[in-house]
Amino acid sequence: MWWALIAATAIGYLIGSVQIGLLVGRAMRGVDIRDYGSGATGATNVIRTAGAKAGVFVIFADIAKGLVPVYLGFGLGHLAGVESGDARAWIAAAAGFAAVCGHVWPLYAGFRGGKAVASGFGAALAMNPAAAAAVVPVAALVVASVRTMSVMSITMAPLIAVVFIVLAALGVSPWAYAAWGAATATLIVWRHRSNIRRLLAGTEPKIGKGGERHADAGHGASGRVGGPRPGSA
Repeated sequence: MWWALIAATAIGYLIGSVQIGLLVGRAMRGVDIRDYGSGATGATNVIRTAGAKAGVFVIFADIAKGLVPVYLGFGLGHLAGVESGDARAWIAAAAGFAAVCGHVWPLYAGFRGGKAVASGFGAALAMNPAAAAAVVPVAALVVASVRTMSVMSITMAPLIAVVFIVLAALGVSPWAYAAWGAATATLIVWRHRSNIRRLLAGTEPKIGKGGERHADAGHGASGRVGGPRPGSA
């Protein structure tokens, strides 16, 4: 079991470290999206800097980054001859959490990543599709009501954790998923601490807003992304 746990965790972290949003920003705008908006590499900041279509692509890609490692964890557990379903669940949960950590602290991008909301949802979807899907209408309602992605993020992650904990307490879901949910929700909320401060101050931007370049990013250039690339006609 131990080699499967270690391998799943390592692979999950390496997959999570692939920053799709960063690659999309460079390919479409020729910029490092971490120099703009929230400074994160997730879909919300991609929407601000590269547009809605690019953001939707990043959402699904980041969901896959969380989903794939969990399935690989199950597969490695089976390959290692782990017969207990609960034990395989711990391997899968470790892979899922490692993917979340990889998104937050990516090996390939100077350990400056995103906030892991989509990656975390992907992992939850792999662990319990019905439970994860059940929170989507709530998330959609929150976004439609307040038009602020950060509110949805800091609502959705703890809600998934609560659902997984309740299911574990009822004996219908492994405690590994509950532990994963609690750890992931704590990390996601912690990553949103600057958003929480802005929400309390009433300065958190709405969807599609807040894509201005940071004053200390680069030299001489400023303003919102959206114009032509440097050197283009």
